[in-house]
Formats: sequence, C-alpha cells, structure tokens
Amino acid sequence: MELKIGKHLIGDQHPTYFIAEIGANHDGSLERALDLIHLAAQAGADAAKFQNFRGPEIVSDYGFSHMNAQVSHQAKWKKSVTQVYNEASVPFEWTPVLKETCDQAGIDYFSSPYDFEATDMLDPYVPAYKIGSGDITWLEACLRMARKGKPVLLATGASSIGEVQRAVDALLAVNPNLILMQCNTNYTAADGNFDNIHLNVLKTYHQMWPDLILGLSDHTYGHATVLGAVALGARVVEKHFTDDNNREGPDHAFAMNPQSWADMVQNTRQLERALGSGNKFVADNEKQTVVVQRRCLRAVRDIQEGETLTRGMIAVLRPATPGAIEPHEIENVVGLKALRDIPQGQELRWTQLSD
Repeated sequence: MELKIGKHLIGDQHPTYFIAEIGANHDGSLERALDLIHLAAQAGADAAKFQNFRGPEIVSDYGFSHMNAQVSHQAKWKKSVTQVYNEASVPFEWTPVLKETCDQAGIDYFSSPYDFEATDMLDPYVPAYKIGSGDITWLEACLRMARKGKPVLLATGASSIGEVQRAVDALLAVNPNLILMQCNTNYTAADGNFDNIHLNVLKTYHQMWPDLILGLSDHTYGHATVLGAVALGARVVEKHFTDDNNREGPDHAFAMNPQSWADMVQNTRQLERALGSGNKFVADNEKQTVVVQRRCLRAVRDIQEGETLTRGMIAVLRPATPGAIEPHEIENVVGLKALRDIPQGQELRWTQLSD
C-alpha cells in the first residue's frame, strides 16, 4: 500500500517520511513558529506539524486543580496545567501563515486538532490529519477527521491492543488511508523510556493489518528507536523539534534540535540503503571477492595424462578461478581420469577430465 501526503508518496518502496512536531515549541510566538519551520526543512524534515488545541476545549481546570498533584511529565511544570495549555495554544489565525511558510520551505503542513471546530477550520489547509494518542478513545473526534477524506495518522501511545483495534476498525470503515503509529507517551526523556517503547508492536500491527503503512511517534532521545522502527517497517517518523533544548516549555527537553534531526535523517537514509533487497545473491561489490576468498579444486602435484585422480591429488585452495570446479563437487572428481597433463597448482576444470 502507498498513499500521498502533499507531494510525498509514502509506503514500503519510498523513503521514510519525517514529521517535525513543533507542538508547543513556538512558545507563543508566531515568528518562532515560522523560524522553526525553516529550520526543520533545512534539517531534512518532510513536514512540519502543529497542534490546534484551546485550553478550555482540551483540559478541565476543575479536573486538574482537584488532583492531589501534577503527575508524569507535568510534575516538572512550574505553571498549572490549564495555564500551560492556554499559553501553548496555536491561534487559528496563524494557520494560513503557517501553511504558506511551509509551502515556501518546500515541506508539508498539517496539524493535530483537538476539538471539532479546529478539525473543520484546518480542512482547507492540510493534506492530512494526525490523531494524538490521547484521543484514541474519542471515536467521534477521530471519525470527524477521517470523514474529511484525507490521510489520517493515528498515534497509539498509552493504549491497549483492544483500544487500538477499536479505533482502527472505526477509521478504516470510513477512510482506508490510515497510518498506524506505535508510540510511548512519556515525555520525561528518561533513559528508562527505552524499556517501554516496545518497537516489536510494529510487527504485531503488521500481522493484524498487513496493508497498513506503519509509523513511529517518538519521544526518546537519540536515534536508536527511529532506526529500529524503520528496520521493522515503519515508513513515517514523528519527533518533536526545537532550536534549543534548554528553552523552558513542556516539549523542548525531549525534542530533536537541527543537528540531531539532520543526523537522524542521514542515519535513516543510510539504513534504508542498507536494508536493500530481501533476495539473497552475490552483490555487485562482492563479485571480485568471490574469486579471491572462495576456493576451487587444484592439482596437488603434476598430474599426467591418463592418471586417475585420487583425493590426495586434489587441493582445495584460493582463488576460485572462474570456470574451475567448486569444492562441493570434489566427490564427483575423485575417480576421473586426466585428459591431458595438469601442472601442480593449476585449477581443475571439467574439460580436463573424463570417466
């Protein structure tokens, strides 16, 4: 299967599609958002993605204020959950400018909408929709995006296989253009997150939905998870992107920066080349190695015309001169007669022997 997002074809036979998740890293500044788009494009991103949420439409101030404490990655936030979401919101009026800037940078623009109005607002501007992991159980929101008829990317962090299957079945019923993304939604950038990313889930997804394009939405540092996911068949990778990991804000610490992003893309392109074909054959750059490293049958001593060959008259030595008899044929050579004189060290050929 393959599908198209913007000008990019995505599928097994195409390069991995890299999405720079700018998320909240604009820090409330349109100018920073535009700068990050250009930096992401220069670092090798294929798309810049944003998140369209508004505080009152995504979080309950009552709910979070009545929790005993902020937990998970939110425990490090110096502001209330509601305030962080309000300040990280992307105003709807930015959308045309973000889209135009992505066009100028030569990359795709799309977003994750977190309410119905945002979904409808984005429709004229985006070639695809991304469903965040937190909304995998809100099927009416998922279906509102899917019914727009554009490719849908579904992140599956913090969910069970039953919840994934329910969402996938619902989405495929209205839109076949689905990209299914393994994800671990822990944003602490802790080393222990590598123990919880479970990339082998991609193999399970492929077994369950062999026709779906797979992806990875990732929050670990470094490149190990991305390279592992691509090796397991992922063809879409989403990582958060910033220009400075030391900035304050909910997403900067675990995001990729321009250098680490460029390195990730380069390493992935090398991996894609290395994965190559599933067929086993002598590769072009090995053809000379076959001669110098393999062995063939050679005369241990001078062999006279008419002599019957014994095993002791045959050496198995490098190089494997083209046309020489290969070692696996040695039992078929023993007992044959030499049709002509064969000097010591010369390779044995079928044309020199007879019954």
